[in-house]
Amino acid sequence: MASFGRPRVLGRIVLLLAMIVALVIGGIVWFDYIGLIDAKSLLAPAYKALGVSVRAPIPGGANGLAGANSPALLEEERYAKRLESISVRAEELDAREGGLQKKDAEVSQKAQELDDRGKALDDQEKSFNDKVKQYDNRKANVDQNAQYLVGMPPARAVSILVAMDDQTVIDLFHSVEEQAKAAGTSSLVSVWLAGMPPDRSATLQRKMAAKPSPLQ
Repeated sequence: MASFGRPRVLGRIVLLLAMIVALVIGGIVWFDYIGLIDAKSLLAPAYKALGVSVRAPIPGGANGLAGANSPALLEEERYAKRLESISVRAEELDAREGGLQKKDAEVSQKAQELDDRGKALDDQEKSFNDKVKQYDNRKANVDQNAQYLVGMPPARAVSILVAMDDQTVIDLFHSVEEQAKAAGTSSLVSVWLAGMPPDRSATLQRKMAAKPSPLQ
């Protein structure tokens, strides 16, 4: 019985060893195929004996996975991401700068418009002041001439008034009436009108009625 069982155990051991060797060789071939290890130099004779072409090595070889996690590659990826971030930031800054330039141009345009408007207002104010000054000067002259006429004999004053244009005579009449009212005396306007030719006197009275305010 002992001699009968010993060959069977030995056979099983040999079979197991053969299976283990087959599994090891198969694992080496498979790992070499998927690129986990580089066993081409070891398996090349067997490939040639079986007539199988040797597969070209995968870039990175057995260290392909390790290469993917190498510090140099990781640093390169970080550098690439940093460059991308810088590029995006530069585009944002360019866009912001463009917006600021546009706003600056708008502000400059509005400032120029305000400056032009201010100059126009200054010109209008100057023109108004000039007109007021001219009015004051003319009224002062009219008031002075009215005083001269009042101090003359009526006939002499009438001869001077007849030689003037209607508007000047009307302005003088208004000044004389204002000064007489302020002084509480009678105005000589009616006396001068009576001494003028009837047609001229009528024209002056009509215009004075149509334009009662002086120097307008």
